[in-house]
Amino acid sequence: MKNQDVKFSKDTYILAFAVCYKLNSPESFKICTALREEALIKGDVVSRRACCFAVALALNQNQVEKAMSIFSQIMNPESITCTNLNILIHVRSNMLENVIKILQDTVDRNVSVFVKRHVISEDVLAKVREKLKDNPILTAKFEEVYAKLHINGQVSVYTLDAMLCHVPLDKKSNTVLLRKKMRMVSRRTLQPLSQTLLTE
Repeated sequence: MKNQDVKFSKDTYILAFAVCYKLNSPESFKICTALREEALIKGDVVSRRACCFAVALALNQNQVEKAMSIFSQIMNPESITCTNLNILIHVRSNMLENVIKILQDTVDRNVSVFVKRHVISEDVLAKVREKLKDNPILTAKFEEVYAKLHINGQVSVYTLDAMLCHVPLDKKSNTVLLRKKMRMVSRRTLQPLSQTLLTE
């Protein structure tokens, strides 16, 4: 696309950043960073999902400051993946009191019963526990919050990688469109519904 001067769409950036994340090499990190900076210069929209891949790649490449910088530019970091990434950024930055605060806020969020509560990956929580092992006071606070998260059903068996690579169901997925199209044909006469209704 770049060689043929084709404009990148929002989905192109998601795909490109996801590939770089999966390759997880210093070279792919350079490519991801260059693409992101180019997008910012051009004024292209880089979606939250694409940014999440960039943050995760930066963390995997031990570029914690870069991960923090990219995360700070996410317009609306109110997603499950963002919450998990935010916790990891704070763990890797040794901002352990903030980690407890984020977890506590996740438990205490006043949301409607109809709104899905944020969940934290068991994998991420294991990294928090490991980091806190030499701090008995924070470990006690963590275990208290961890118990509440479990009671609320806010602990996920999915890893951060699974959360990042989860393909959200599109409201207008192909199967829904196909079903709609099929329903435009009469089940009795197998003619288009508009014609069947007119003849009847």
